[in-house]
Amino acid sequence: MKIIVCIKSVVTAAQEDRVNRAPGLMELNPFDRPALEAALRLKDERGAEVIALSMGPAAAGPGLLDAVGLGADRAVLLSDRAFAGADTLATSTVLAAGLSRLAPFDLVVFGTRTADSDTGQVGPQVAARLGLPFIGSVVKLETIGGKIFAERRVDGFIENYEAAFPAAISIHAGFGVCRDLGLYGLADAWAGERVETLGLTDLGLDPATVGEAGSPTRVLSMKKVPRDHRCEFIKGSAAEQAEELTRRLIEKGLLRS
Repeated sequence: MKIIVCIKSVVTAAQEDRVNRAPGLMELNPFDRPALEAALRLKDERGAEVIALSMGPAAAGPGLLDAVGLGADRAVLLSDRAFAGADTLATSTVLAAGLSRLAPFDLVVFGTRTADSDTGQVGPQVAARLGLPFIGSVVKLETIGGKIFAERRVDGFIENYEAAFPAAISIHAGFGVCRDLGLYGLADAWAGERVETLGLTDLGLDPATVGEAGSPTRVLSMKKVPRDHRCEFIKGSAAEQAEELTRRLIEKGLLRS
């Protein structure tokens, strides 16, 4: 069984208004830890091969080494100047190409979201590009006879799904306790050449489809939101409540009339 875990290195802490991806200031996305844990549990149970895959600058390398230290067999970094400035669409293009390079595989595992952009779009987008069935927000899983059986938590409900391999899933943050990164594992990861780097040419991608050039998303503006919390009850009929709520949201600039 071959499992590929797509992970991301994120800024260690938001100290400024600008994102600083300098070496030493990035760490493994905390929402990807449950995804890696799920893959490693399958490895423990089934003897699977686990590969950590990431797109990012060279500074993302230590996050991949952490994944190897936790138990991944090897890691692949998709890194090229042409990939810079990518939105989720361009990111999914690169990750899909990286996965195709690593094929055949049985299962692709994602975290539900990232600590920086928080979109939750990349997993489903990659699955769609590769034509894979996708199950999101998985809290329990097992594999039997070439299929994955997953329990999914969403909107307060529990849903059960099954899908034939190859498939893609995202793991809910409440999946379970993640193993710790020990000194021996970390030392072993850093001791050898465990991270392979692939660029634009290696993946055979068109520069127009990746990075900023391949990203239709534009952030038009950003502003800090005041941290004041209030709870108000709007009285009246359902129609009156809806009308009053809409008026207040427009008044606060959260909706356009």
